Amino acid sequence: MIPRVAFDPSATPPLAGIRVLDLSRLVAGNMVSLQLADHGAEVIKVEDPKIGDPLRAWHVKGLSLYWKVYARNKKSLALSLRPPEGRALLLDLAATAQVLIENYRPGTLEEMGIGPADLHARNPGLIIVRVTGFGQDGPYRDRPGFGTLVEAMSGFAAKNGYGDRPPVLPPLALADMVAGLYGAYAVMIALRVVEHGGKGQVIDLPLLDPIISVMGPEAATYRVSGELPQRTGSRSQTTSPRNVYATGDGRFIAISASIQAMAERLFRAIGRADMIDDPRFRSNTDRVRNIDACDGAVAEFIAARTLEENMRIFQAAEVTATPVYEIDQLLDDPHVQARGVLVEVPDADAGTVVMHNVVPRLSDTPGSLRLPAPALGEHTREILVALGYDADRRAALIEAGVIKEA
Repeated sequence: MIPRVAFDPSATPPLAGIRVLDLSRLVAGNMVSLQLADHGAEVIKVEDPKIGDPLRAWHVKGLSLYWKVYARNKKSLALSLRPPEGRALLLDLAATAQVLIENYRPGTLEEMGIGPADLHARNPGLIIVRVTGFGQDGPYRDRPGFGTLVEAMSGFAAKNGYGDRPPVLPPLALADMVAGLYGAYAVMIALRVVEHGGKGQVIDLPLLDPIISVMGPEAATYRVSGELPQRTGSRSQTTSPRNVYATGDGRFIAISASIQAMAERLFRAIGRADMIDDPRFRSNTDRVRNIDACDGAVAEFIAARTLEENMRIFQAAEVTATPVYEIDQLLDDPHVQARGVLVEVPDADAGTVVMHNVVPRLSDTPGSLRLPAPALGEHTREILVALGYDADRRAALIEAGVIKEA
C-alpha cells in the first residue's frame, strides 16, 4: 500500500526561517517555490482575491489536484496588486522576505512601482526570481510565453516522436518543471551569496534556456555532423539496443544496453551469443548502424514470451530491463511503496490525496510535509497581523477589495 502520512506543522526542515513571496501563477514559479517550501521555507502565495492562482482551476472530477500538489507547504495571502494600497502592502511584506518570485511580462512590475529597484530600496538583500517565456532581454522578451511554445522552439518537439509522424510535444509541463528546478537551485546560490555578505540580486529565469540546456549536445552534434536529428521513437541515436519492446501478452518492456558489457549480457540472455562477435553488432557503433536488425533480434525474443517470463530471464541475467508501467501499476509497485516515493495525505475535499514525497532526500536535514494546500486567503489575517496591520486597517483593506480573509 501507498504509505499514509500526516502533515506535521511542527517540523523544522533546513530552510526554516527563509521567507518566500510567490507572486507567480501556474506551474514554473510554483515549482520553484515548492522545492523551497518542501525543505522548510515559509512560502506565501500572493494571489488575486477573486480568482486566486489559475492553477486552482485545473480540475480533475471537481478537485483542484494540481493545486493540492503544487501548493502544499504554502500559505495563501489574498492580495490585489492593482490598487496602490495593495502595492504598498507588498513592499511592506517584501521588507521581511529573503526571496520573491514573479512571472509577469518584463516591465510590468516596474510600471506598477514594485520592480527590482523599488524592492531593493526596501530590502537590499532580496532575491528576485523573474520567470518568463523568453527572458528579460532579447527580441522576444515581450512575447507571451507558455511551456508549449518553448518545448516547440527548443528542438525538443522536433526530436520527440516517430519519423513518419508529426513532432510530439510532451504530455506534461516539462519546460515549466525544468525551469522550476533550475530556479530553486539558483535561489540557493543567491542565498549563499547573501549569507556571505553579498547583496540581493535578480535571477532571470526564462522557460526557454533551461530546456535547451537539457537537450545536451544537440547544437554541437549538428555543427560537427551537419545533420539534423531525426525522430526515432523510443530508440536512441547514440546507443543500441535501446527501445520499448512488446511482450507476448500485450505488455511492454523497456531495455537500455548502453554499455558494451550490458549489450553482451542481453545477447546471451536472449540466446544470441553469436551477436557478440558478429561484425554487425560487435560494437555500439556497429549496432547503431544496423539498428533494425539488432532491435529485431531482441524484439523477436521478447514477443514470444509474457512480461513475467521475460522479466524473470532478464533479472536472472542482470539485464537493465523494466516493465513499462501505467500509473496504476506504479502505485502497486513494492519498491515505490517501500520507499514512500508516493504518499497518501489527508485532504478536506477528497478524504485523502496521493502525491509525490519530498525530493531529494537528505540524511540529516530532510524536508517534510507540513501544510496542505491552502484555501484562498487562508493565511491573510495571520500574515498581516504579524506585519503589524491592526483590525481597523485590515477591515479597511477588505472593504476596498485589496485583501480577502478566508
